[in-house]
Formats: sequence, C-alpha cells, structure tokens
Amino acid sequence: MPLPLDKQFKRIEIVSKLDIADLNEEERMGWFGKLTFGTMGLLLGGPLGAIAGAALGHHLVDKVDSLTERSVHINRAEQSQAAYFVSMFSILGKLAKVDGRITTGEIRFIDEFLGGLNIPEEEKQFAKQIFSEAKRSPYSIEDFARQMYQINMHQPTILLSFMDLLFKLVAADGNANPAEEAALIKIKEIFRISDQQFNNLKECYFRDVDRYYKMLNSSPESSNEEIRANYKKLVKDFHPDTIISKGLPEEFVQFATKRFQEIQEAYEKIRQERKM
Repeated sequence: MPLPLDKQFKRIEIVSKLDIADLNEEERMGWFGKLTFGTMGLLLGGPLGAIAGAALGHHLVDKVDSLTERSVHINRAEQSQAAYFVSMFSILGKLAKVDGRITTGEIRFIDEFLGGLNIPEEEKQFAKQIFSEAKRSPYSIEDFARQMYQINMHQPTILLSFMDLLFKLVAADGNANPAEEAALIKIKEIFRISDQQFNNLKECYFRDVDRYYKMLNSSPESSNEEIRANYKKLVKDFHPDTIISKGLPEEFVQFATKRFQEIQEAYEKIRQERKM
C-alpha cells in the first residue's frame, strides 16, 4: 500500500539545513508567501494557474507588503510544491462535485484531511478556496489530472498515494456512484496506474461481496448452510468433467470452466468474510 498522502505531502516539502534565523525575509516566506503576492499564479499556468489566481483574488488586491515592489525569486522546488498543492485540492473539489452534489460525508472528510496536515491555518483556508473555485470552474477533472501528471510523472508513488486519497473521498459517503467511478478510471488512465494497482485500491474501500453472493444464488441474509448447499450444487453443475460428459461444445466447456473458477473464488471470499 502507498504511504498516506499527508506523509507524501510532507516528503515533498523542502527541509532547510539552515537555522530559520539565518534566512532572509524572502527565504522565510516559502512558496505560499510568494504565491499570495501573485507571482506563482503566473508561473503555474493552465487550469491550475487560473484556479490559484481565482482563489487568491482578495490577497492580490488587499495585501500590501514591501515585497510587492520587487521581484520575488521562486525556485523549481517551490513551484513544484505549489503546483502539487493546487492540483491536489482542485481535483478533490472537482471529484466531490462530479455527481452534481457534495455530501456531508465528503465535506467532513476534507475537513479531517486538512486538520491532519501540519500547515498554517492560512494555507488551510487557501486549500478550501481552491476546492471551492475548482468545483465550479469550467475546467474538467481531466484538465487538472493531466497537469498534475506532468508535475509528478517521475514520482509514481505520489500519484498512487493521491489515487488512494481520491478513493477515500469517494468512500466517505459509503458508496461510489457511476459518475465517480468514471472519473476515477479517467484519472487512473492519465496517471498511468496499472489495472492491478487500481483494483487493489478499490478493493480496500469497496468490497464487492454482494456480487459474490449473487454468483452463488444467495444473498447476505442467507444462512451459512444455504450458501454451502448452493455452492455444492453449482460446483457439481459447472464442473468441467460434468460438462464434458454431456458432450457439449468446446466453447461451452471453456465458459463452464471459467464459471467454475468464479464460483470457487466467490465461495472463498464469502467464507473469509463470514469466517465460515
């Protein structure tokens, strides 16, 4: 499993070896201090730059500081940190609204996630502004995902961890609707995450146990005895030897063999779930 995203976020922060007292005023600002003066909004470009600019609108107009009168240097690491931050909350905002509404569970999840980040309160408010601007922006979730991929294409662990965060958001209200599932698949393809990695994450949050019950002609309300009886009957009906002995076409034998394997898998999943 990938690391939790809050730890991934801390990993991409640049830790200075200098004592804070040895840093000049500009160095102490960090990426967020520079972003509030408008410099980073221009450097991000594309959808992220537009969202950052909209989220920081009042800062750009109302904040007055001597640093606005001179050029502020922004290094590549700071630009990467800012772009990651903006893209993260932009995609979260767009995904939360992808089905047309944001649930109380999703809002609670975002608040809890922000509460767990070791960042100043001002940055947390900025994150909420990004979330709000992104959810109602004309940009698609793919637009944000492509730009995030460009930033982190050489850091697949970060992309996988972010995918994990998206699954947590979708699972916050208990289920994934078709619009959310479609959005997750699109992001998975943009991030070049493998089917196996994607399905492993999905299984962590959405166990498809109901499908296994249906495969055994049962339901979650069925007793252990009923499930075992159905399983034994299906195993007998779809056993390859039984099918072959009936002289059925090869195509059906192949189908039955696959079905036989699925029945066994379904029973094993339910057996583990129920500790039978």
